[in-house]
Amino acid sequence: MEKIWLKSYPPGVPAEIDISEFNSVGDVLARSVRLYGPQPAYICMDKSITYDELDRLSTQFAGFLQGELGLPQGARVAIMMPNVLQYPIAAFGALRAGYTVVNVNPLYTPRELEHQLRDSGAEAIVIVENFCTTLQEVVKNTPVKTVVTTGLGDMLGFPKGMIVNFVVKHVKKMVPAWDIPGNINFRDALTRGARHALKPVKVTLDDLAFLQYTGGTTGVAKGAMLTHRNIVSNLTQAYEWIRPFVRDGNEVIVTALPLYHIFALTANCLTFMRLGAANVLITNPRDIPGFVKELSKHKFSVLTGVNTLFNALLNDPNFGKLDFSAMRVTLGGGMAVQKAVADRWKEITGKPLIEAYGLTETSPAATINPLDLKEYNGAIGLPVSSTEVAIRDDDGNDVPLGQSGELCVRGPQVMKGYYNREDETAKVMMPDGFLRTGDVAVMDEKGFVRIVDRKKDMILVSGFNVYPNEVEAVVAMHPGVLEVAAIGVPDDKSGEAVKVFIVRKDAALTEEAVLAHCRENLTGYKMPRFVEFRQELPKTNVGKILRRALRDEPPKKAA
Repeated sequence: MEKIWLKSYPPGVPAEIDISEFNSVGDVLARSVRLYGPQPAYICMDKSITYDELDRLSTQFAGFLQGELGLPQGARVAIMMPNVLQYPIAAFGALRAGYTVVNVNPLYTPRELEHQLRDSGAEAIVIVENFCTTLQEVVKNTPVKTVVTTGLGDMLGFPKGMIVNFVVKHVKKMVPAWDIPGNINFRDALTRGARHALKPVKVTLDDLAFLQYTGGTTGVAKGAMLTHRNIVSNLTQAYEWIRPFVRDGNEVIVTALPLYHIFALTANCLTFMRLGAANVLITNPRDIPGFVKELSKHKFSVLTGVNTLFNALLNDPNFGKLDFSAMRVTLGGGMAVQKAVADRWKEITGKPLIEAYGLTETSPAATINPLDLKEYNGAIGLPVSSTEVAIRDDDGNDVPLGQSGELCVRGPQVMKGYYNREDETAKVMMPDGFLRTGDVAVMDEKGFVRIVDRKKDMILVSGFNVYPNEVEAVVAMHPGVLEVAAIGVPDDKSGEAVKVFIVRKDAALTEEAVLAHCRENLTGYKMPRFVEFRQELPKTNVGKILRRALRDEPPKKAA
């Protein structure tokens, strides 16, 4: 396909990136330490650590893994925690010592955790004690030899850290009783690690940086092998894209999505680390009033999130009272940004909500909208530097411009493959290096890409394709709707019919009102046949609505 998007690059963004300055993610950190040493790197619960302190603490943790545990280079180190200061310390420590980080969702069940630890071959795990009961059930069935435990407040200093740990454990009772013999406290690990000088290791761009698990919502989770080249390339691609709109060493980015998720990991933790930004970590973004209170403490300039998070913020009565004067960029990804949410975001904050697109397998950024966009455009943007996209049919052939097909991506950020899953790798990696994303998309004459929907989520009504994104976007425009999900359900006459699940914003909202709204905005075959109201919708750890969970529910028996 002709690289028509090259003509549409925003001013100042190069067509190709240059990462020759770096051999690893650790090199990127070293550069930021040199340039921004005394400036705040991470802030959590009002406690800040500088780039110099991050350098020292991560070196100590690296010394612990190397000198105390004697882990060989390339060993897997799992990290299982929400957004707390311990995460960047542990992750950068592991990477600097030549280890591979295995990010683990703290909300995993014992079965899911056991699979990931066994599959990855993790020899050590760093875990917040709130989730130790889960690990306790399965650790004996895994290769894990060392368990490093930490309380949420362990890096907050005295007396705040002690108070936070006491409240979490004894007042809120968020730490179930656990017993893992031989566990080592995180602060003790740092103390022990300080006794050892970090031995230089040769880490190359082709070494594995992260085993990032994906696909747990659609089957057995697979570990995407992301090399230092993949990660350094993608953080450089993102850096070059936003560079004309931000100021090195002067930004404050709010990180509400979990750092163990690829979006926040690369976009927030790594890209803005290269920028010398202060990263405000939100430990519990589900507490929206608490989140808004935290936002009020900072002159934040960048905020990333998913559609459901932005929607929840907009529906908090105190959000609109915040000072948005310093805000330069709001970036949405992970799921489709709905027009209704984007329009309201612009109305309340005065700033556009910019949509981007990526996958775990692409480290993640593949396309981003120009950051000087004034209004929501319904697109996921243009391919980032050094990235090609193709729209292909089921046989792998490029389709004509303007026609929908599967979005395929090629670039230096595309994963090496799935760990120990050659069969699964072969399903998504094409012979010419393009990755099949599983998303149906269309590209216009300027190179802008629009996602139509996930191939697996498409609904077939009497031979017509119905895309849930479109139905959801229309339903979400109704002022009485808070959240919506659309799926296909079996139907004797049409094969499938559209069903919508709605969380009300207005308790008086009726099925009739929803259907009347849809009739004004959707053609007949796209109309929902069924409307079901729910108190909440199933979501992933980052707030993405899980249509599959709704599809997999057993059918309700007639009364």
